[in-house]
Amino acid sequence: MQTDRPAIADEYGVLIDGADRASSSGETLPVTDPATGNPLTTVAAGTEADVNEAVEVARDGFETWSGYTPARRCEILNDVARAIREEKDRLARIETLENGKPLSEAVGQVERCARHFEYYGGLADKVEGESIPLDDGHVDYTVREPLGVTGHIVPWNVPIYLFARSVAPALAAGNAAVVKPAEETPIGALELAKLLHENGVPPAAVNVVPGEGVPAGAALSGHPDIGSVTFTGSSATGREVGKAAIENLTEPHLELGGKSPLVVYDDADLDVAVAETVKGIFATNSGQVCSASSRVIVQDDVRDAYLDKLVSAVEALSIGPGIDDHDVGPLVSATHLDTVAEYLKVGRAELGDPLIGGAVLDRDGYYVEPTVFADVPQDARLLQEEVFGPVLTVSSFADEAEAIQRSNDVDYGLVAGVITTDMGRAHRFARDVDAGQIYVNEWFAGGNETPFGGFKDSGIGRENGAQAIHNYTQLKNVCLNISE
Repeated sequence: MQTDRPAIADEYGVLIDGADRASSSGETLPVTDPATGNPLTTVAAGTEADVNEAVEVARDGFETWSGYTPARRCEILNDVARAIREEKDRLARIETLENGKPLSEAVGQVERCARHFEYYGGLADKVEGESIPLDDGHVDYTVREPLGVTGHIVPWNVPIYLFARSVAPALAAGNAAVVKPAEETPIGALELAKLLHENGVPPAAVNVVPGEGVPAGAALSGHPDIGSVTFTGSSATGREVGKAAIENLTEPHLELGGKSPLVVYDDADLDVAVAETVKGIFATNSGQVCSASSRVIVQDDVRDAYLDKLVSAVEALSIGPGIDDHDVGPLVSATHLDTVAEYLKVGRAELGDPLIGGAVLDRDGYYVEPTVFADVPQDARLLQEEVFGPVLTVSSFADEAEAIQRSNDVDYGLVAGVITTDMGRAHRFARDVDAGQIYVNEWFAGGNETPFGGFKDSGIGRENGAQAIHNYTQLKNVCLNISE
């Protein structure tokens, strides 16, 4: 049942070995409600010393947790999933208050979080090796072993689910974890870790050190005693995380930025095309997702009809606090608002006035109007660079070859989508476009079970699905001479 615990405490510390305490420096960071600009709480500003302590504690936690049978880990992770569902309303409210997204969206993300622990709980006793045939004189087999301590740097845009996306498979494989949440949204990670501890995960096996990227994130990504570091965020920061990890021969898993195309062909159902566009760039976290449908490429013959329907749909969107479940919530912070506002200036300088939107709203909180720039050339900064907000570019194309060329002509390759009734064309699109995941007639298709990650500047490795648990194991080969 739902607990009576308040959604957000008055203050939070670092969470090491289950103890919520001040950082080693005693310094704190404010956490702000982006819907109002008002403070929510304070959180400890973790230091390098705090990260070092968390890793040391996690090494002990690993000895305990990896000593549990896989069946026991499976049972505990499924208990965690049930507990998350029981506290779904509270956790969703936390996500909305610290991130700003619509409450119904936050509820869906908490369900995905629970499903992730459930899914990897089901895989905890299925981390299997293989038998390799050699000759009559040898027996050869492989085993998969946990890495030990794994590092997890979680972004602010989907904080509760993305905590689960890497921590759940790491735990399922037998590792202990140290998590560094984004400074804008640390509350969900801290509350979720406490929930894990309350449901059977040893406190030392999941530790959370909130704080800024420097020092806390840098200390974790460059720590010599972790077996892997998983980072979700910008491509620029991802490169720095990757460099720090490789210095220690630590394996990096990097899910980075995107500038994802949605191609609308002339045989498309335009109502579906518009609905999926709106979902992908405006009505999901105000466009603050790396897999946003941030650029539409529409065939010439239906360009005008598509834009007419799109403008009508955007005009109907409500903008306001996520806690009231508006269609479009605020951006996450004043700093990010400034970044998006600067891109709007760049867009006007390059392209003229947008077709709709383009204003920073004069109200409390960090709101930008859903914005559409039409007839955007391929070399425009607004089309090439990740804005990470409710800003859409629309371009047009003449034929299939041009659609593919425009889709691929950016540095990113995270996801891509196509709206068409011609399945041959859809399969050719999937074959020819450089992206890690392809959506057909639906944006944000797939789920926890489907591998997710990017090509090019969009990252290294894959999250989700059965193969992701291998991110958190190392392969050992055993060869026995059994000849007489």
